Amino acid sequence: MGATAASKRRIVVLASGSGSNLQAIIDACAAGQINGAVAHVVSDRRDAGALRRAATAGIASTHLGRREGETRAEYDARLADVVEAADADLVVLAGWMRILTMGFLGRFAGRVVNLHPALPGELPGTDAIARAWDQSRRGERDSTGVMVHFVPDEGVDDGPVLGTADVPIHPDDTLDTLSERVHATEHLLLVDVLADLCSTRSAAIQAACNDSFAGAQSLASERGPTP
Repeated sequence: MGATAASKRRIVVLASGSGSNLQAIIDACAAGQINGAVAHVVSDRRDAGALRRAATAGIASTHLGRREGETRAEYDARLADVVEAADADLVVLAGWMRILTMGFLGRFAGRVVNLHPALPGELPGTDAIARAWDQSRRGERDSTGVMVHFVPDEGVDDGPVLGTADVPIHPDDTLDTLSERVHATEHLLLVDVLADLCSTRSAAIQAACNDSFAGAQSLASERGPTP
C-alpha cells in the first residue's frame, strides 16, 4: 500500500541556482521513490531557475533576498521563519550559496541536509567542480565525487556524511563534460539519500549529527552572536 499524504515527509528546499537538483527531488517524489513531498522552495535570488521550477510544479515558493544592512543572523532569522511556517521535516540545501548560522541551524537541528560536488574533506566551498578539473589538468587527480551530509554547524561542506559517490575524470574531459557527469551523479545520490531519510532514519548517523550540533551550539554560545 502506498504512503498516505499525511505520512509523507515535508521537504523544504533552499536553492540559489537553476534548480536541477530540486527537479530531481520533485520527480522522485512524484514517482514514489521518495516518501515525501516538496512543501516549499526558497531562493535568495529572484531570478533563480529553482523558483521557476517550483511554479511549474505548483509548489509554494519564496524569494528571500538580503535587505540592505541586514546581518547574517537577521537574514537567517527571517529564513527560519519561512521554513518553520512550511512545517519542514527536512531542509535540503541544493545549491544554496549562503553559509547558515547557528541561529538557523538551532531551529532545525538534525534536519538540515547539504549536497556538495566533492568527496568528504575535499574541495570545500564554491567552484568545487572547476577546481577538481583544474587539478586533473595538472595531473594531481583523476577522480572527484559527490557527497550528501547533515549540517550541524557553520562548517563549510562538513558534517556527518549520509552518502558519497565517486566521479571519474577522463583525460579528454572538458569542464562542461565533467560538470554534466557530476550533476547527473548529484541527482542520483541526493534522491537515494532522501529516500532513505524519508523511510527509516539511521539512528547512528542521527546521533552523530545531534552530538555534532550540541558541540557546535556550545561553541557558538561561547563566541557570541554571529555578525
